[in-house]
Amino acid sequence: MLPPQTWLLLAGICIAAYLIGSVNFAVIVSRIAAKDDIRRHGSGSAGMTNMLRTYGKGLAAVTFLGDFLKAVGAVILVRLLGVNLPGFEADAGYLAGIFVIIGHLFPLYFRFKGGKGVASSLGVIMMVNPGIFAIVLLCSLPLIFITRIISLASVSGAILFIVINCTQVFIYPGNSWYYSICAVIIGAIILYAHRENIKRLHNGTENRLGMKKT
Repeated sequence: MLPPQTWLLLAGICIAAYLIGSVNFAVIVSRIAAKDDIRRHGSGSAGMTNMLRTYGKGLAAVTFLGDFLKAVGAVILVRLLGVNLPGFEADAGYLAGIFVIIGHLFPLYFRFKGGKGVASSLGVIMMVNPGIFAIVLLCSLPLIFITRIISLASVSGAILFIVINCTQVFIYPGNSWYYSICAVIIGAIILYAHRENIKRLHNGTENRLGMKKT
């Protein structure tokens, strides 16, 4: 049983990670560089893909980097604080990762309308498990070049992340279920954010790179 102060610290970690995640770089970059709000265009999503289609590669790259690094920073910050979590032996970075992604999807500072969390999720996965991060990238990136459908790579990567983490529990019995549960939550958030994309993928109507969003 965790002591009360640990529960308070864990709650603080969740809140801090959510607030960091709420810093949405697509909205910020579009407002600074284009004097507009990316959510007025294309899919209405405040993320790298919509930035790419609307404003081009340069601003899309800045957006991706910002959303990626905010997730990395949140996990690092929480791990620094995590040394003072009595009785909590697991990596609190996973917990921070969940809430930084939630913050990206539902940003407090931008009326709770954000992006789909792919860049932030990649930042989290790289920090919590670099090996799985490499596998997800190696399996997902070719899908973008072959199909030119970013959402297909995102959905496939989320599913792969869940499968690998859950499989590890059975292959390595010493692994904690905590990590698998967190991985399922992270993957499920990404799949939920892409629910409309999944429908279009199923119907064969999903947009490809180079096509205008319809």
